Amino acid sequence: YWSKTQNHFGRYGETTPIHQSRCAHCGKDCFWLKTAEGVDEDDTGEGVLLIPAGSVAPLPHPEMPENVKIDYMEARNIVNNSPRGATALLRLSIQKLCVHLGESGKNINSDIGNLVKKGLPVEIQQALDIVRVVGNNAVHPGELSEEDVADIAITLFHLVNEIVEDRIAKPKKLRKLFERLPEGAKKAIEKRDKTT
Repeated sequence: YWSKTQNHFGRYGETTPIHQSRCAHCGKDCFWLKTAEGVDEDDTGEGVLLIPAGSVAPLPHPEMPENVKIDYMEARNIVNNSPRGATALLRLSIQKLCVHLGESGKNINSDIGNLVKKGLPVEIQQALDIVRVVGNNAVHPGELSEEDVADIAITLFHLVNEIVEDRIAKPKKLRKLFERLPEGAKKAIEKRDKTT
């Protein structure tokens, strides 16, 4: 459902270029800046979503740790206006993710190296390094152009989600499945593993 907004600076209100929409499903409101006229009186035309801030970046993985999700969501909220800022926040996200995976968090490069020594798959190591390097270079003058950062920014969100899927979600799913095995089978597996 759509409605127009008015200002009341003078005696009579004037219609503003801000339009309000209310979702028929959830009942929540959005506010839009009208950028083009519609074809008839009832058509609101084209506009830019102002509130809530729209983002083309994917939502965080459901298994993403809360402290990582805070930076991820901040990056998601600003990526349209500041891809450089978003990539820097994503770099911070993976630094916190490394801490969640058992590393110190003091030096992200060392943390990734330690994870590699512990058997981190090459694809995940590369994803971590891509986010680390792009996030770092995005804030240093002359390292990456604005266009380069804008082109790769959305991809970094997908990479962070893939890292969470591989390092947190998959092991959790496997652990739950393993716990459902009969006790006798789990004891036999434990005995086998002690002898090998």
